[in-house]
Amino acid sequence: MTEPSAQPNLTPQFCFNTVALRDFLRISRAAIDDSITQNLNALVTPAQRGFDPASTSVRIPRATSRSIDPRACREFKDKVLFPSWQARSDVLTYCAYVATSPDPDDPELAQREAETEKNRERVVDERLDPYSGRYFPREPRTEILANLLRQERSVESIVRSRTWGLVLERCGDGFQDAEEALNNWRTGRERRNT
Repeated sequence: MTEPSAQPNLTPQFCFNTVALRDFLRISRAAIDDSITQNLNALVTPAQRGFDPASTSVRIPRATSRSIDPRACREFKDKVLFPSWQARSDVLTYCAYVATSPDPDDPELAQREAETEKNRERVVDERLDPYSGRYFPREPRTEILANLLRQERSVESIVRSRTWGLVLERCGDGFQDAEEALNNWRTGRERRNT
């Protein structure tokens, strides 16, 4: 069975390193969600009997996918799928907290303040150049992180919806949506841990 994604060490530096953040999300999604069909196929119990050559003499239409043992599905969801989703949720939540917190260690803060001050001192005759009055300050790294997190949360929602649709199709377990199923798993896990 596929292993769930290991959660990285959560620090503000991890969040501000957008390459590392995106790599973690990409690799986690690739291991679990992007290969969900292969992961679910791996849960199918092989035939009880060996191959029967007579089975190919008559063409019998069958369902598009073989059913998966409900225990195997439950175990896959509880031990692989939901822990991976939870690890990604924890990273996104932590980094959202970092993005909304003040950033006293921003290495570009002094440079941005100097550029803003320089812009205030500038005398611009907009009659000569109407575009010269425009000033576009650099975004603080917290805003860049917040924008990235908005994009990644949207991607996460789409990926989970697609994955959960395939899980429901193959495992046939109820009609709840992905977030509701994850919340139910969290609640059950918390009850077991207390």
